Amino acid sequence: MIRFLMLGTAAALLLSAPVRADEITDTLNGAIEAYEAGDVQCAIEELDYARQKLMEMKTEALGGYLPPAPEGWSREIGTEANAGLAMMGGGVGAEAEYVSPEGESYSLTLMADNPMVASMAPMIMNASAMGLKMERIARQKFAVQDGQLMGLVANRILVQLEGPDLDTGKSLLETMDFDALAAFGS
Repeated sequence: MIRFLMLGTAAALLLSAPVRADEITDTLNGAIEAYEAGDVQCAIEELDYARQKLMEMKTEALGGYLPPAPEGWSREIGTEANAGLAMMGGGVGAEAEYVSPEGESYSLTLMADNPMVASMAPMIMNASAMGLKMERIARQKFAVQDGQLMGLVANRILVQLEGPDLDTGKSLLETMDFDALAAFGS
C-alpha cells in the first residue's frame, strides 16, 4: 500500500510539473505543422527563424571565449560581429573592445566557421615565409602585421587582436583557453 502511495505521489508530482517550453523546439514543431498542412511558405519562415535563433545561441557561446578585462581595464562586448559575416559566406563572430587604465583601446575579434577564415589558414601558417613576424602565445601561432595579431585555432576560428601596443595586448590572448576554443561547436 505504501509503495502504491509513493508511486501515486511521484506520478502526481511529475504530472503537475510544468513542461519546459523551448522557443526553438516550438518553432521547429510549427514548421512541421505548417508543412503537414501544406503551407510551405510558413514552414520556410519557421525554419529560417529557428536557424536565426540557433545562430544567436552559437554567437553567444563563441562570445564566452572572450577573456574578461584585466584588473583595472574595461571591456565592452560588441554586437556587430555577425553583421558582415553573411556577405562573407556565413559563420559566427564575437568581439570585444578592451580599454587599459591608460586609455589605450584594444579590439579582440573571434570568427568561426567562415569560408574566408579557412582561406586565411595558409597565410597565417606560413607567415614567416611571407615576410611576416610570428609570435607564439599559449602554443598558438600568431602572425604580426600592422598593429595586429592574427591566429587560427583548429583551422576554423580566427582570433584577431588590434591595438597600439601588441606586447600589452598579448596579455589578453595569454588568458584565453585555446584548447577549449578549438572544441567550440563540437
